[in-house]
Amino acid sequence: MFTGRFADRRAAGRALAERLSTTERGHVVVLGLPRGGVIVAAEVAAALAAPLDVLVVRKLGLPWQPELAMGAIAAVGETVETVRTEEVLRRAHVDDETFAGVRERELAELRRREQAYRGDRPALTLRGRAVVLVDDGLATGSTMRAAVVAVRRNAPAALTVAIPIGSPRACAALEPDVDELVCLSAPLSFRAVGQGYVDFAPTGDDEVRTALAKVPGRL
Repeated sequence: MFTGRFADRRAAGRALAERLSTTERGHVVVLGLPRGGVIVAAEVAAALAAPLDVLVVRKLGLPWQPELAMGAIAAVGETVETVRTEEVLRRAHVDDETFAGVRERELAELRRREQAYRGDRPALTLRGRAVVLVDDGLATGSTMRAAVVAVRRNAPAALTVAIPIGSPRACAALEPDVDELVCLSAPLSFRAVGQGYVDFAPTGDDEVRTALAKVPGRL
């Protein structure tokens, strides 16, 4: 278990690549969750000589407390998967109309980002392939759960979630839903993903597009 801090997202991606044991590289697809996860995923894809794509996920935050996730949405192609965080919904007394309104707004942003990152290129085919799903960290796990559901709907041969740092609780909750979970650091004192990095500066859309374009064979 890694106990230090990663210099930045690229260093974290190289460290993840060293740990991933994928058997048939020719059948691997790497998916990065934007924005920061794509930077990590680009290093993984380059090391595995695998195509890279983006899987856009949006957190559904409470209207009066946007940082607290009451769910998440993720899309692969035209299919949109919705994950609800029932405990938050129950405690916050969120009705179906409020939830639907937030989902609709975030779906519009999800589609905007897909267009910004991918342009007119269709999503990569996942059916029958080993998919490595990458983010720069796992906090509550709500967005990654939505991503996992979306990928599973496309019938991959295997699904691995790879993250540099994560909450032990979130990792334990996610592990039964995937074939392999690779987490380099899961400190008991976990507070936020940023604690695992020296440089955790925000990632911009241009950085995501550049990372996607640099990986050979991404089409």
